[in-house]
Amino acid sequence: MPVLTAHQSLVLIVDMQTGLLPAIADHAALLDRAGKLAQAARLLGVPVFATEHWADKIGPTDRSLTPHLDQVLHKKHFDATREVDFLPALPVGRPRVLLLGTEAHICVLQTGLGLKERGYEPVLVGDCVGSRRHEDRQAAWDRWAQHGLERVSAEMAMFEWLEIPSNPAFRQVLALVK
Repeated sequence: MPVLTAHQSLVLIVDMQTGLLPAIADHAALLDRAGKLAQAARLLGVPVFATEHWADKIGPTDRSLTPHLDQVLHKKHFDATREVDFLPALPVGRPRVLLLGTEAHICVLQTGLGLKERGYEPVLVGDCVGSRRHEDRQAAWDRWAQHGLERVSAEMAMFEWLEIPSNPAFRQVLALVK
C-alpha cells in the first residue's frame, strides 16, 4: 500500500467519550497518543472528525481532543457508515481514513470494515485504539489483518504526512513525538 499523504488522509476518532474511556485499558496513554496525532493532523492540513456513540448515555468526546476536531458526528450503530448522514459529511477526495479510538474490536473495527465496503481505504492506527481488555484489542488487530487492511502507528502516520524534514510543520510535529 502506498505511503500516506496529508492531502488524501482523514483522521476519524471513534467514540473517545468521557463515559467509556475510564473503562479502557491504559486509557490515559491512549488519549495522549490520540491527541498528539490529532494535533499533527491539524498542523498538516488533515481533517479530524470524531464520532460519538449514544452521547446522551456515554458522554461527549474527551475535552482534550475537542480543540483538534473539525466535526463531531453522532451515531447509534456500532458501524458509523450505517448512519444516513455519516458518509455525506466526510470530505471528498480523502480516501485514506485513519481510524483511532474505542473500542477497537467493536466500533472501530466495524466502522473500518464498513468504510472498506464503501470504497474507502481504512488505516488502523494500532497504538491509538483501545479496548477494555488487551485481548480484545489484539483480536481487532488480527481481524483487521485477516481483511488485508493496513495498520500503522501514530508516529508512522505523522512522518509520512510530513514527507520531508524541510516541511514547515516539521519542528512542531517533532515536538509532539519527543
